[in-house]
Amino acid sequence: MRSFEHEYLLEQPISHSQLTMVRVIGEHKGKQTLYQRQIPQFLENLTLSAKVESVESSNRIEGITAERRRISDIVLHESTPQDRSEQEIAGYRDALSQIHANAQSLVLETKLIKQLHRVMFSHTALPKGEWKEKDNAIWEVQPDGRRVIRFQPVSAVGTAAFMGSLCEQYHSYIDRKQTDPLLTIAAFILDFSCIHPFWDGNGRMSRLLTLMLLYQNGYEVGRFISLERLIESSKDSYYEALHQSSQGWHDARHDLRPWWNYFLGTLLAAYGEFEKRIGTLQSQKGAKQNIVSNALTRLPNEFRIEDLRSTCPGVSFQTIRLVLQDWKNRGWLVCHGSGKAARWRKIPNADQA
Repeated sequence: MRSFEHEYLLEQPISHSQLTMVRVIGEHKGKQTLYQRQIPQFLENLTLSAKVESVESSNRIEGITAERRRISDIVLHESTPQDRSEQEIAGYRDALSQIHANAQSLVLETKLIKQLHRVMFSHTALPKGEWKEKDNAIWEVQPDGRRVIRFQPVSAVGTAAFMGSLCEQYHSYIDRKQTDPLLTIAAFILDFSCIHPFWDGNGRMSRLLTLMLLYQNGYEVGRFISLERLIESSKDSYYEALHQSSQGWHDARHDLRPWWNYFLGTLLAAYGEFEKRIGTLQSQKGAKQNIVSNALTRLPNEFRIEDLRSTCPGVSFQTIRLVLQDWKNRGWLVCHGSGKAARWRKIPNADQA
């Protein structure tokens, strides 16, 4: 809320490096959209892997752990949770699944945030789906074991009003398009964290809301590369950025730039990993197509598709069909018949340079 009051967000300075990160992320977004049209099947496999990693990491950040095998069973096969930790893991799975499936139809409002919190704790007997009833604090453990308050969130009495205003102001900034959506989303997540509206689960909720708002604005890399895993791997920097940008928040004197740096940097890292994996896929596809082409040069002038498949172990039928169609289009092959009984014939003296 404080980041959006009195046009505070519009007056925040932004560095050249942050502007560059916003621009580069926008370029990655364009490529992501293209990949979603071109290779949806491969991206579906990435989604399953990222989902397991997201559930595991977001919970582990909060000290909730289970064996990787059990997490995979719970996430991918909806295995029945066997203890308190697994109950919370299953709840995060359900909330994440709802966002993955319905992000574009979800409307950011207090009712939805409470509903997602209720889903996240639905497998437990813990209080769920309601704002905190008592004041809470963000604590830090000192090297000598002492616990000190790192940040004092909004009071329980003020939480409902703050959350309602935060959602309204977020929509106002998005609708007016006076700030880049990435900066607006990051500011929302910082304010949510400073309000700390629930007695438990605020960190996990902030990461779920991050994904939802990014998806709604077209930045869907979190479906394919786990942002939660990247956050866990840089947990100290994550908490330090939140801490730095929360100083002076109650008086609207805070500096959003440390949190913007972390937020944008994490997205850049995710897109970098995403495109690296796509590049690996494309290299593999090219290598397998070369295998098929080399096999074709060694086959007799007439052959069946099964003859070709037997010489290309590990190569998908789809890749084989793609190469055959390419050779046919180039005038190097003709096909007689259809289906498995079809016979293919190489064209003598065809130019295959």
